[in-house]
Amino acid sequence: MRTRRLGKTNFEVSIIGLGGIPIQQCTQEEADKLIKTALEQGINFIDTARGYTISEELIGNALKQVNRDEVYVATKTMARTYEAAKADFEISYKNLGVEVIDLYQFHNLAKKEDYDIVMSEDGAMRFFKEMKEKGYIREIGITSHSADLMDIALDSGEFATMQFPVNAVEYQGLPLLEKAKKLDIGTIAMKPIAGGVLFNKGEQSLRYILENENLTVAIPGMYSVDEIMRNAEVGKNFRPLSDQERKELMEEADSLGNDFCRRCQYCAPCTVGIDIPGLFTLDLYLTKYNLVEWAKTRYENALVKASECIECGDCMNRCPYHLEIIDKLAGVSQRFEGV
Repeated sequence: MRTRRLGKTNFEVSIIGLGGIPIQQCTQEEADKLIKTALEQGINFIDTARGYTISEELIGNALKQVNRDEVYVATKTMARTYEAAKADFEISYKNLGVEVIDLYQFHNLAKKEDYDIVMSEDGAMRFFKEMKEKGYIREIGITSHSADLMDIALDSGEFATMQFPVNAVEYQGLPLLEKAKKLDIGTIAMKPIAGGVLFNKGEQSLRYILENENLTVAIPGMYSVDEIMRNAEVGKNFRPLSDQERKELMEEADSLGNDFCRRCQYCAPCTVGIDIPGLFTLDLYLTKYNLVEWAKTRYENALVKASECIECGDCMNRCPYHLEIIDKLAGVSQRFEGV
C-alpha cells in the first residue's frame, strides 16, 4: 500500500483510508472482519465520528482484535463549546477504547459564527488543546463542506489536518489542497466517490483524485470486505488514469451535475423516519441506471415512503449541500408511487 505523509502530523498514512459512516450497518462480527481485512490490505487510517451512531463502538471493539499500533484512529465532534466537547470526547474515548486518539477533528464547521464560538475562550478548541497537552489526543483537525470557512481555518495555523469533499464532480476543494500542502497541513478527501453516486466508476474516481499529490488520503465509506479489497487494490497498485478512462469518468461526472445527494446522512434523522439518502439512491438506480424492477422492489420494502414527508424542512436545514430535499422527495414519490 502506498503511503503519504499527513502534513505536520508526520503520520505515514495509506493513501486509501476507511470512512466510518457505512460501518453503522454492520454487526460487530462484520465490523471485526472489516477492520482486520483493512489492516491486512495495508489500510492504516480509520475515520469515524461521534455522530455516526454506533460506528465508534464497532470500530473500538474491532481494534481490540488487531495491533493498535498499526492504525491511525481519527474521530470528530459536532460540539462547539468547551463543555459540549468535553462531554462528546468522554463518550468517544470510551467507545474507541484507545489510550490516545490520533486525530480529533471539528466536525462539519460550516458557518463563521460557529467557527468563532469554537475559537472563543469558552469554545471547544480550548478543550481540544488541553487534551492534546495531556496526551489524550495527538493532533487537531477540521472538517467542513464550506470552502470559505476552510480557507479561514487554514490561515489560522491551529489545525494539523483538513478534511473536505474531493471528487470528480466537486472542484471547490482543489485550491484548498494546494494551499494546505504549502502550509504542511495534511489533507483528507471525504466523498471521494461523490457519496457513492460514482459507484460504477469507483476505482477510476479514487485514482483520479489521488493523482493530485496535494492530497494525502482518500476515505471512501466501506462496509463490506469486497469494498475493502477493491479499494485497497487502488492504493497497492496505484496508476494514473489513461486518457480513455479520464474521458469516461468526466462524462459520468458531467451527467450528474451538482444537484444530487452525497449520502452524507447529515439530513438525518427524518422527523417521520424516511431514509432520505436511501430513497434518493434508489431513485438514482431507477432514473440513471435503468434498474427499474430492482429499484422498485426495494422501494416497496422501504419502511417509510417518500409520500409520507410532512415538509417540516428539518432535513433541508441540516443539508450541507442545500438540496431541495422536499421537492426531491416529491419527485421520488411520483416516480415510485405515482403520487
